[in-house]
Amino acid sequence: MNQNSKVLLFGALIGAATGLVAAMMLQRRAEKTGTEVAISTGEGIQLGVMIMGLLRAISSLGDDK
Repeated sequence: MNQNSKVLLFGALIGAATGLVAAMMLQRRAEKTGTEVAISTGEGIQLGVMIMGLLRAISSLGDDK
């Protein structure tokens, strides 16, 4: 297995694990408040912006400044 394949596999595993933890946290919040699992439009937009910022930070990790 070459280096690129290892990096992609590792990234996919980390992404899947992060998504699973996020879903568990969302479900736990819904159970505590006694509501259904739902994300409002505003929360979805905020989450998307934060994820884009995180991806930008990750992509600049190897840059020499």
